[in-house]
Amino acid sequence: MRITSSSLLAFAAVLMAGNALAQPAPSPNAAPKPAALPLRAVATDGAPKAAGPYSQAIVEGGFLFAAGQVSRDPKTNTILTGPIEQAVDRVFDNLEAVLKAEGLGWADVVRTTVYMTKGDDFAAMNAVYARRMGDSRPARTTVFVAGLPGGAPIEMDLIARVRR
Repeated sequence: MRITSSSLLAFAAVLMAGNALAQPAPSPNAAPKPAALPLRAVATDGAPKAAGPYSQAIVEGGFLFAAGQVSRDPKTNTILTGPIEQAVDRVFDNLEAVLKAEGLGWADVVRTTVYMTKGDDFAAMNAVYARRMGDSRPARTTVFVAGLPGGAPIEMDLIARVRR
């Protein structure tokens, strides 16, 4: 039997239609679902202001989702490009300011993603990462990329649990 993309699409459409039909009809007396609360943005002067239509972080569902931070100094608005250890420390300073704005610390971080432009900088980044994280060991992914905003050598984002 030959399976084509069109037969797979048709099969998926049948499954989706069946699922829609299997849903019970809403009761006319059922109370309307409450509207979702608006997302709560976190902002601090201790980290660079968002450079576009996004927030430094969002709190939702018991977690803080921090936008990626590059090695930009929030006071001078310049990007530290080297040595890599200084750039990594600046990224950690920026993210720490976002965490502190919500009353959180590195022990609350559950996941990080690190974006780097040079594989040769990995060992130095890892040493600073270990020092700054202390005993915390969140899940981490490191991705090597062709370029980052403003020519930054590193960017990092994170997800942290919110204790409130």
